[in-house]
Amino acid sequence: MGEVSFREPLLLSKEDGCSYVKKTSLLISSVLKVAMWVIFIAWASIIFLSPLEYVNELSGKVIRATEGTLFGITGSIFLIYGGPIILIAFLGIIHLIITGEEEIYKKKTSMRPSFRLWTFPVIVDGPFGVVSAAELIGIVLFSAYVVWAVCVYTVRNYNLLSLYQLTSKEMSFKMLELTGLRFGFIGLICLSFLFLPISRGSVLLRLIDIPFEHATRYHVWLGHLTMSLFTLHGLFYVIAWAMEGNLLHELLEWKSIGIANLAGVISLLAGLLMWITSLPPVRRINFELFFYTHQLYVIFVVFLALHVGDFVFSIAAAGIFLFMLDRFLRFCQSRRTVDVISAKCLPCGTVELVLSKPGNMRYNALSWIFLQVRELSWLQWHPFSVSSSPLDGKYHLSVLIKVLGGWTEKLRGLISDASDEDPEKVLLLQPHFKIKASVEGPYGHESPYHLTSIKPLRKSDLSSSEQLWYENLILVAGGIGISPFLAILSDILHRIRDSKPCMPRNILIVWAVKRSNELSLLQTVPVEEICPRFSDKLNLEIETFVTRESGPSLEEGQVHKSVNSSVYPASKRCGMSVLVGTGNVTWSGIYVMVSTIGLIISVGLLNIFYINPHNITYWWYKGLLLIACMAASTFVFGGVVVGLWNLWERKTLAREESQDDKNPGIKDRNESGMHKDSFQEPFYCVVRYGQRPDFKEIFGSVSERWGNVDIGVIVCGPPTLQTSIAKECRTQNFGRKTNHPIFHFNSHSFDL
Repeated sequence: MGEVSFREPLLLSKEDGCSYVKKTSLLISSVLKVAMWVIFIAWASIIFLSPLEYVNELSGKVIRATEGTLFGITGSIFLIYGGPIILIAFLGIIHLIITGEEEIYKKKTSMRPSFRLWTFPVIVDGPFGVVSAAELIGIVLFSAYVVWAVCVYTVRNYNLLSLYQLTSKEMSFKMLELTGLRFGFIGLICLSFLFLPISRGSVLLRLIDIPFEHATRYHVWLGHLTMSLFTLHGLFYVIAWAMEGNLLHELLEWKSIGIANLAGVISLLAGLLMWITSLPPVRRINFELFFYTHQLYVIFVVFLALHVGDFVFSIAAAGIFLFMLDRFLRFCQSRRTVDVISAKCLPCGTVELVLSKPGNMRYNALSWIFLQVRELSWLQWHPFSVSSSPLDGKYHLSVLIKVLGGWTEKLRGLISDASDEDPEKVLLLQPHFKIKASVEGPYGHESPYHLTSIKPLRKSDLSSSEQLWYENLILVAGGIGISPFLAILSDILHRIRDSKPCMPRNILIVWAVKRSNELSLLQTVPVEEICPRFSDKLNLEIETFVTRESGPSLEEGQVHKSVNSSVYPASKRCGMSVLVGTGNVTWSGIYVMVSTIGLIISVGLLNIFYINPHNITYWWYKGLLLIACMAASTFVFGGVVVGLWNLWERKTLAREESQDDKNPGIKDRNESGMHKDSFQEPFYCVVRYGQRPDFKEIFGSVSERWGNVDIGVIVCGPPTLQTSIAKECRTQNFGRKTNHPIFHFNSHSFDL
């Protein structure tokens, strides 16, 4: 590789500046983007305008016109409220397949830093936590819709009741009931969005490149809004029935034609129990209570369908169906047990697990996995950030686990019991003892932050699928939050060494720890061994703050090599399944499409051979049948695809193994490293004792040194740390001078 100028992107020479992309693929991709935007805007407009009387009348005409068709009213409502989501998912699958096959790297030309809605923190202190400008727009739009809908429906209710000769008492009863009805409808609209963010491997999340740890926040926000609306829905009815003197009768009523009130009461009670246990004070005190009660979502959804019937339930059915598809896929993936190749306990109270994975599993340096160890618990799943780069090894990935709670204490004890050595040193699994784990994921961005697109150069460049990355990074970690940044650092060093596309030129890591023994975690990435002359192409600085020690301790934390407990040939190891996460888009797309077609077929056959011939009219029963069709299409049609997917996976792995020149065991990335008895500060690392990081000073210094550039700031740590960094980014951006950078705030923290 020739000499690269400091002002040019690393590893992108002039000859490699542009890659050729088929114009047909670009044209199709552009058409798909436009089509998805048109569909989404039209769908959002219908939802927003649905409270208006003339829109309601127009929808009524469409529904009445299709009443005698095969799918009837249910099909019409599903097409209006759920069809656009399904259609966007289909088009998104095609788009991801087209763009996913292309790696487009174009040489950067003149570009000035600019603000982005997604990375500009607007609110840093409040009930929503750190909120970006884009998220604030979403909150405002949802709030505006709810307020708008309530106001319009209130006026319509009053106009409707004024047509009848009612006493003031009767008027108040009916007004309460109609208001409760309207709150229920608005709640169903919010419910149609509620399950989309927690579909961890959803095509929709991958399409807009929102990782699940971010999307979980949106589920929490929508959950509070939805349950508030449903609670008001039930409360208004209860007040009206109590005033009329028939509360108990109404609560226990289960109509065959019409609304089944008792089913609604059961659904609402399940929802309230989930809601109460999800509130921060309860969740922090007893997370397991929150987790287990949240499984009541099955009761909530099933009895909601029984409560409102099939055609009303179809308003929210599309989002729930996509969640069912994701949940079944995750269930299939998690049934496979995974070999823990090696395990060790560091003196700082951190456990490192190296897990077996297939060679074709795709993930990036900022991915997450959910981990279950059946020797500890069959029910508990815990999220952990991957601490290894995909380039560290083809057949393994690593996670660092801080020993903090009961589950992690049991994990450390399990390893200690199988160890030959002192528990304060490396704990090596005995050859005859194996730990089995189950894994969901990996989940994460389609592209990691350090390869994240910032903005297009010019409008004329949009046709070239321009993809740009952060050249300047500030990585801020608290404690074990360093884990994903170790993966980023390893990934960048591997890319520099192997002359692969890699943009970062300046990296500043700011790490705050309580004790100096945690510094040993830095040794898990042997920087000089991965890329001996990285400093020629990368300006790396690590500033570490040991907050609870005034100076270096006499006995530094020991750093030991990781030795594999058992090493198996690739064909004999039990690795993860590739069914969920950032994996194969084609198979994911086939799974969604076939299951959706299966749903249409199931409902059609049910109508032809059962509902229509037997004149089934019970609302609650038809709602139950719709739920059954959704489940059957997922298990039967989706199950066939999953089976074929597994066969394809096995054949692919066998073909890859046969192409290998040799079949070595998995090597830990530290296996060849030198044994070090204590942490020694490398030239790029500065350790300060008895201090906390002064982010104002750090960011100000960076602004002066790095100049007028875009800087990607990624924080991984507790909420207080995220708030501090977001506040400093906002302050720096608002008070920015012409020759100073723009700070783009990104969070990589999972907090349920």
